Amino acid sequence: MFDVKTFVDDQVADIKKRVNGKAIIACSGGVDSVVSAVIASKAIGDELLAIYVDTGLMRKGETEEVRIMLKGLNVNFKMVDASNDFFNGLKGVTDPEMKRKVIGERFIRCFEREAKEFGARYLVQGTIAPDLIESGDGGKGIVKSHHNVGGLPKEMGLELVEPLRELYKEDVRQVARFLDIKVSERQPFPGPGLGVRCLGEVTPESIGVVREACYIVETEIKKASEEGKMKIPWQYFAALLPIRSVGVHNGERIYGRTVVIRAVLSNDGMTAEYARIPLDVLDTISKRITDTMGDKVNRVVYDITDKPPATIEWE
Repeated sequence: MFDVKTFVDDQVADIKKRVNGKAIIACSGGVDSVVSAVIASKAIGDELLAIYVDTGLMRKGETEEVRIMLKGLNVNFKMVDASNDFFNGLKGVTDPEMKRKVIGERFIRCFEREAKEFGARYLVQGTIAPDLIESGDGGKGIVKSHHNVGGLPKEMGLELVEPLRELYKEDVRQVARFLDIKVSERQPFPGPGLGVRCLGEVTPESIGVVREACYIVETEIKKASEEGKMKIPWQYFAALLPIRSVGVHNGERIYGRTVVIRAVLSNDGMTAEYARIPLDVLDTISKRITDTMGDKVNRVVYDITDKPPATIEWE
């Protein structure tokens, strides 16, 4: 049985022993990174600086939500806008693995700059077991390179500290509940952000489309759950496909994009089954997406594939 208190005490002690000086932590606002930040802060206090990087690939309103959340935690933090750097690095990149490597490299270079300014030699990450497994750690086959594992550059000027690397998502949630962290039940969000929900080349325009579509999916599913129409899925979002099809908008022909809705049930993210969203909820989501972005999106589909054979994210 997983002993949460013992785990937290052991990790605090381990970080005190390993970290000799200042450290920064990559803090996206998700449960993994926030739990890591709180544990590391317990260990080294003001010697820790949490860095939130706005990559330009975040969800609607996310940066401000994270700012408010970090203010409520007893940790030092800094917000960094690196969106131009990420978009420039992703120009012309369409291969999913290359996207993850580009994003991972941009993250590390940003953290290196911030660490130098803060005088830190250590980088704490919220890496968990599925990140390592899917990235091929330990000689296993690569499913996809997570930006914080396989996406890391071979040479980096920081020593990694990963207190959650042996845990799965539900274990992390248990730790978050023990530490009374409000984001304990927050649905997973990929480290590369909307960059892996925008298939094909990542551009500010395409990210704008998938950001709005994700917002609509999230708000409508939350609303349906609150109204008792369905249980909240483990993860739910929208992805933008790199295909166009003929449609009609305001009585005229358009050659629009396709949005796919994805919602799954899972315990640890290693396997999943698609969620049976009621048809009236799907209908509302589809109409709202096309009503909002009818000049750009003219087709909405629903992904009914389990993991395996699919992965949860499309890239």
